[in-house]
Amino acid sequence: MDEGTGGKWGDKQDICLHLGDDYDRHLGAIVPPIFQNTLFTRKTTNHGYTYTRVANPTTEIAERKIAALEGAEAARCFSSGMAAISAALMSIMEKDCHIVCPLNVYPPVKGFLDVYMRRFGVEATFVSGTDVGEIEAALRPNTRAIYLETPLSNVFTLQDLRAIAALAKAHGATTIADNTWATPLYQNPIACGIDIVVHSATKYMGGHSDILAGVMVGSLARMERVTHEERGLFGAAMDPHQAWLLIRGLRTLPLRMKQHQESAMRIAAYLEAHPLVERVLYPGLPSHPQHELARSQMSGCTGLLSFVPRGTREQIVGFAKGLALFEEGPSWGGFESLVNTPGLGIDEETSLRTGMPQRLVRLSIGLEDADALTADIDQALAGMRRGLA
Repeated sequence: MDEGTGGKWGDKQDICLHLGDDYDRHLGAIVPPIFQNTLFTRKTTNHGYTYTRVANPTTEIAERKIAALEGAEAARCFSSGMAAISAALMSIMEKDCHIVCPLNVYPPVKGFLDVYMRRFGVEATFVSGTDVGEIEAALRPNTRAIYLETPLSNVFTLQDLRAIAALAKAHGATTIADNTWATPLYQNPIACGIDIVVHSATKYMGGHSDILAGVMVGSLARMERVTHEERGLFGAAMDPHQAWLLIRGLRTLPLRMKQHQESAMRIAAYLEAHPLVERVLYPGLPSHPQHELARSQMSGCTGLLSFVPRGTREQIVGFAKGLALFEEGPSWGGFESLVNTPGLGIDEETSLRTGMPQRLVRLSIGLEDADALTADIDQALAGMRRGLA
């Protein structure tokens, strides 16, 4: 059975609002109940449920919505983004295999591959991701997977999903793409030929900075196997209450993403024109070196961007501390605006090797008024200017 296709729910906004909400089943409740239980008994009815670690009706509503948004057969929810990512990777990898991955991938993913999986003889080759030829050159006879994250959430370079999917199929490798930044509203890797999509639903899908959640999306056969193996055996199933909160977040996802995108575009353009800004890293800008690729595989951009100020380390710290509306923190994708300074934590050798500028500042543009956010950035940059004088 095709679990994920939307049927009459062709519009993504309708999928977010209504798909999976069985009003007759739930006594007409406009908001589905939380099945906050571990065990399902079946003395009189064989309803198909046994244990929440395997399946839960509340969690299944979230899974159906996300699968339909991604245009996939099925989805499985996990207790965190890393739980979904590690399950996806472990469902493919085997002892002494090889994987190709972008160098600037989410750091815990790099650690999982380069440190933890090394115990089992797994080798990883890290590449820029922007050159398909470089990826092809990295492939080996024992390459099991190509892992992607596009755009990368610090430096905002993209990988060509269609070209890499075709390359992987020709070499018998499985592709996994982290689609957290773009969300299923603005990018659907499966339509580009990618095998598995993963999300940190903690970010935009949840949207309220109050849940940890991950999602893995793909074929029904693969998701059913993961249900009993990587998710079931490792016990990383999503809690029903978290699933209920995720459903709540999905209902407003289209409206929130529209605001995130509009505000981020305005702020990216403002920063690009500012004399104290050296570079802005945002695929939505025509000046981005991969802007045309972004347009070809994404239908929109979201609210996370980076820029490189012209200033010293101390001045950049002062900029971050001088923001009034932006809180300082490493996450993103919630209602609140955040500033983070990942470039300040790396040395020159790491910067040259990874391509991440040492002065890089990352902004997560929240749902506050765009004019107020721009004015806040402007006054913090003015503080930098006074420091430069």
